[in-house]
Amino acid sequence: MEFGFTDEQKQIREEIRRFAENEVKPVATEYDVEEKYPHKIIEKAGDMGLLGANIPIEYGGAGYSTLELAIIIEELFAADPGIGLCLTSTGFGGEAIMEFGTDEQKEEYLPGIASGDAIMGAAISEPDTGSDVSSVSTKAEKDGDEWVINGNKMWITNGSVGDFFVVLCKTDPEAEGRYNGFSQIIVESDRDGFEADKITGKLGIRASDTAELIFDNVRVPEENLVGTRGMGFLQQMQFFDETRTGVAAQGVGIARGASERALEYAKEREQFGRPIGDFQAIQHKLSDMYTRTEAARNLTYKSAWSVDNEDGLLTKLASMAKEYSSRVAVDVANEAVQIHGGAGYVNDFDVERFYRDAKITQIYEGTTEIQKNIIARELLGKGF
Repeated sequence: MEFGFTDEQKQIREEIRRFAENEVKPVATEYDVEEKYPHKIIEKAGDMGLLGANIPIEYGGAGYSTLELAIIIEELFAADPGIGLCLTSTGFGGEAIMEFGTDEQKEEYLPGIASGDAIMGAAISEPDTGSDVSSVSTKAEKDGDEWVINGNKMWITNGSVGDFFVVLCKTDPEAEGRYNGFSQIIVESDRDGFEADKITGKLGIRASDTAELIFDNVRVPEENLVGTRGMGFLQQMQFFDETRTGVAAQGVGIARGASERALEYAKEREQFGRPIGDFQAIQHKLSDMYTRTEAARNLTYKSAWSVDNEDGLLTKLASMAKEYSSRVAVDVANEAVQIHGGAGYVNDFDVERFYRDAKITQIYEGTTEIQKNIIARELLGKGF
């Protein structure tokens, strides 16, 4: 296994780091406090070609590997998790189109994401359905050459700013087997009967848009079906293997950002006549924070490598990386606040925001408990 970056990967990292330092860090608190989506920053990133990192070159993207995408995610989340999520999720759900979509679907939807002219989302969770994806109740019924969709989706990233969504629906309620009968269907947000209600008051990632989606007899053409009818659940599980690696990279970025700020503060803050970094208690905290962040990074990189190389251990590694990195993010952010003391409890310092932002990595894309279930299932060879 190679442990060094290629020259191209180093260049990607430096370019993203400069963008994050110049465009993201200075306004991070503003967007968090006001809970507003960073349209202007998204536009700048699109102009610079920083969006659509994993979209193939033939559709206007950069064609980066999963490892390179992990590098980008870490850099942006180390600057600010909220805006970082906005920048890295403009094409959330695009993997379904890239993997299972028709050539026509790819040509219609992917270039806009890569250029920054379009935002998409993946509509999976529902008010009564979170971890149990197989209980999705949103229905899509055929009526001639159209699908008619009814139901609600909850906690949808980009919900009120998205131009279209890949929606997991029940299309074949009579299908045998718990995991059969689901399909993924593309729904544009300008369709009659579509409604998005923005969710505010979140603990963290406040710049990122989250909404409840309502589908009231929404009609889309039959060609909006993604992949094979009835196989949407299995397609979704493959999607999670990739996105969970991305969440692991988010956790690494948060942990790194919190560690760096804690280290800087420990050098500057004085108590008892000397910097607090001189005290062994603080030194031990910093040592643990940096060591655990590095361990999470290496596990995340291995998971990313597995995605790119179709490794048989992918599902297990993705859940391991997601579970461990998210736990490290929460623990490290907590220690960063502790090192800042009272100053870390107010938003004058970034660690307060990182502490709030970190928690979501243990919830979305499968909770910590679900990841442990998956790891154990893979170890025991239990299947679904």
